[in-house]
Amino acid sequence: MADMVSDAEKDTETFVSWREFLGSPYAASLALVCLAVWLHAADSLIVATMLPAIVAEIGGIALVGWSVSLYEIGSIVAGAASALLTLRFGLRAPMSMAAALFGVGCILSAVSPTMPLLLAGRALQGIGGGGLVAEIRGRTPVSARLVELTFDRDGAALWEALYRVGRPVQYSHLEEDLELWSVQTLFAGRPWAAEMPSAGRPLSWRLVQRLRSRGVGLVSITHAAGLSATGDPAIDAALPLPERYEVPSSTVQAIRDTKQMGGRVIAVGTTVTRALEGAAAAHGGRLEPGAGVTDLVLDAHFEPRIVDGLLTGMHEPTESHYRLLEAFVERTVLDSAVAHAIEAGYRTHEFGDCTLVLTE
Repeated sequence: MADMVSDAEKDTETFVSWREFLGSPYAASLALVCLAVWLHAADSLIVATMLPAIVAEIGGIALVGWSVSLYEIGSIVAGAASALLTLRFGLRAPMSMAAALFGVGCILSAVSPTMPLLLAGRALQGIGGGGLVAEIRGRTPVSARLVELTFDRDGAALWEALYRVGRPVQYSHLEEDLELWSVQTLFAGRPWAAEMPSAGRPLSWRLVQRLRSRGVGLVSITHAAGLSATGDPAIDAALPLPERYEVPSSTVQAIRDTKQMGGRVIAVGTTVTRALEGAAAAHGGRLEPGAGVTDLVLDAHFEPRIVDGLLTGMHEPTESHYRLLEAFVERTVLDSAVAHAIEAGYRTHEFGDCTLVLTE
């Protein structure tokens, strides 16, 4: 999600000493890069010094040049395909397959009694060696697990690939894995969100029509709902991360009209609340149409200017979403409501019950 990183984050650089660089947490990455360089360096050394004498014993001296060419061709093809394979199957499977192919190639080259079999082994070595190449474009100071990725395509081609090989965020409290249709709300449009904006999930078409029949207006924005939790303490402490948004002019006008008529603006979800308030904060408190990225953090010290209330799920007191609710309701009221919900058996998490929070 490279374009979800704020300018402030992009300007932040992390400098480490050689002692830190050669130690944790960079040791594994450094070892992988060194291994890739060593493979090609060792191959070049063996080809230049030992291979001519070895292949002469099996009558292959005339084809020794092909042993270099097939190795390099295999490396180039595998390197070019590694991004696509990783996108389709994840990182572990292609890396494991590359290591296996390289090992088979080494064995075949070592025991081959004929030159054609040796050349086949060399080709497998090249494919395996080329597939062991990976690149990380950027790493944030927050955690080594929070990285910046650059894909080999963009636009419609990128979204098509993500929909084909990607999987929705999974939750440990559920017994079965979620399919894509389980996490798409009826408002789903452009695929910006990293996680389902779960507050909109209970809003069925029937319920929306009933709300409209009672005079409730409905407008939309596009927002890149980020992850609610990762399991990494460092990343979770930094949540919510900056998120993209786009507010259409029709939505801005509808909100202004509602305010002028004395109505209330109810956001469906904490991420919608953050997007609207962040967009207003970027223009001195006035909501204007357009796109942007907000790093606004809402808590008890924040006074909402656009949103008068929100529909939201049942959140735990330790979550960043819970802190956002304190911008609308005092902590004592929230704690009391949560205690009542637990006692009454309300369901929590992304597929749980919803609450309507209104300012006084």
